[in-house]
Amino acid sequence: MDEPIVVGIDIGTTKTCTLVARVEGERSLRILGVGIEPSQGIRKGTVVDLTAATQSVARSIEKAERSSGLEITSALVSLAGSHVSSVNSRGVVGISGRVIDGDDVARALEAAQAVAIPHNREVIHVIQRGFVIDGQDGIRMPIGMHGYRLEVEAHIITAAQSTVENLRQCVSSSGVEVSQFVLNPLASAEVVLSETERQMGAVVCDIGGGTTDLAIYIDGDVWHTMVLAVGGNHITSDIAHGLRLPVSQAEDVKKQYGNAIEGEVGEDEFFSVRTFSEEKPMQVSRKELAHIIEARVEEIFLLVLQEIKRSGYDGLLPAGMVLTGGSSLLPGIRTLASNVLGVPVRIARPENLVGLTDQLGSPAYSTSVGLLYWALLMNEAGPLVGGGSHGKGAPVDLTNIKEWLKRLLP
Repeated sequence: MDEPIVVGIDIGTTKTCTLVARVEGERSLRILGVGIEPSQGIRKGTVVDLTAATQSVARSIEKAERSSGLEITSALVSLAGSHVSSVNSRGVVGISGRVIDGDDVARALEAAQAVAIPHNREVIHVIQRGFVIDGQDGIRMPIGMHGYRLEVEAHIITAAQSTVENLRQCVSSSGVEVSQFVLNPLASAEVVLSETERQMGAVVCDIGGGTTDLAIYIDGDVWHTMVLAVGGNHITSDIAHGLRLPVSQAEDVKKQYGNAIEGEVGEDEFFSVRTFSEEKPMQVSRKELAHIIEARVEEIFLLVLQEIKRSGYDGLLPAGMVLTGGSSLLPGIRTLASNVLGVPVRIARPENLVGLTDQLGSPAYSTSVGLLYWALLMNEAGPLVGGGSHGKGAPVDLTNIKEWLKRLLP
């Protein structure tokens, strides 16, 4: 086939989703294969049981291969967990030929990586935030410009090396090579953020089962990223404790009767469940359920607000928050988020999908679909040296570097 094939494996706490797509035309993808499997052995984005995690990843890959009729050899893999951290750094280089070329940009980004990173950490992304030429800041694309000194502001995302290796092993056990790890909120942003939101200033908040992933975008670039170790499973756990239910039943109750705002539920609304101690089903007030959910969801958004304030960019987000991930399907969550954060909030999901897309139009699959668009970005950039998964990949084909550098450098 002439059209390139891209593959993304989203390994979440709740589900593992492998997607295979064919690139058709300008930034257009056709989904050819889908493999969705409940995750096992993963907790808060981290591998806790290697054998169980490997098996669920293998089943997901196998389903995607069967439905697409293609063999998967390499893929982009999502990454989350509280072990992920980020730092902003600056790199400076002298310009030898007085006109800046791709090599100079690559050297500046490499210089920005020369920060003290502990030996047990691995660089996942190095993303440029802006350039300075001879003291002139606000430069978006320096290639072709004249100057003597080039500075770059970079956002460096690192993760615990052991955790990354465990994830890599889960995937490679199925004979699939990890071409690059991609941080969850960065993948989600490729699908849910509009160009206007990216430029004006917005925060992407992806609430999954085990983690809440944040990425702050200002002036078109990533300025801050963070992974919080709370998510939808904590809400389910609270319901299980509060109503004395098995966790699986608590999850069903949350999806069927849950609401994030107690005031939106009527006094006379009840549903029946069978608790641990009762032989017969008993009536439970939806208001009581909403009270349990609201307390936890409010806590999650207070942690998000605290993180946004800690980043120092809380006054630079006029476009507000874009909420996605499986937990964003909870009724009332958008209103509660807006009340806690004091900014406009919208819920986003993957749109304009072509091919095998029956299930993929849900916010729960924003990261999965986003990985394919991230692969598309890499594809446009030409081949990478060093595979990118160790964060040291620099572009070889400098003719395509301009557009790509506007967005990222893995």
